[in-house]
Amino acid sequence: MTAAALIAALLAALFFVPKPWFAAVGVLLAAAAGFEWARLCRLAGPAAWLYSGGMALAFLVLYNTEPSEPAFMLAALFWIVAAPLWLWRGVQARWLDFAGFIVILPAALAFVLLRPLEVLLVLLLVWIADTAAYFVGRAWGRHKLAPGISPGKTWEGAIGGTAGALLYAIILGTFIEGLLWVPYLLAAALLAVLSIVGDLFESAAKRQAAVKDSGTLLPGHGGILDRIDSATAALPLAALLWPCVRSAA
Repeated sequence: MTAAALIAALLAALFFVPKPWFAAVGVLLAAAAGFEWARLCRLAGPAAWLYSGGMALAFLVLYNTEPSEPAFMLAALFWIVAAPLWLWRGVQARWLDFAGFIVILPAALAFVLLRPLEVLLVLLLVWIADTAAYFVGRAWGRHKLAPGISPGKTWEGAIGGTAGALLYAIILGTFIEGLLWVPYLLAAALLAVLSIVGDLFESAAKRQAAVKDSGTLLPGHGGILDRIDSATAALPLAALLWPCVRSAA
């Protein structure tokens, strides 16, 4: 029931909320995710509310000054370089409060600035990659991907998830005119891989905070961050790479 309500709310927000008002959705998303991230940073009470308010204010500043490309580039640098290194060394509370702004703000900004259909197609890629990884990992997974963070994930599942995302991208690409196919498929593979990194990073943040879920807002699903962990990495990268995979013509 929660999943059905979430999907209905997502579709309604994307396709029926007028564009000038859609920034309000981004503010709410940033504030709610920020409040949960504060919990992962071991902040509570007024400090958590202050962190959440700061996240919402930072989103409004970014949205109204429109430095979207630098924000997306910073997110790309974080997810491609910093997050994997941080996972390898072990995620600790130090600097995690600062990282929350890089994790949440570019994703919320991409959610608001991308066209509704583009947002939905990116989220579908993430969901397909996650579903394919689960079933391939269950069937053939033997080698643990990150046993200290998420024992259920395997290298076989990650490969299967990436393959599933590429198959989806190929089918989708047949309906899109003006694609540069090699950059397009490389971008799809990168989004699939980074969606796994996003999932692992939030799992590591929850583990260091000794919590199972990021929050309790969504019955049976945990918190907002538990539902958007992969998308926090995929959405800003998609917004950054989308112009690069289409021909000028």
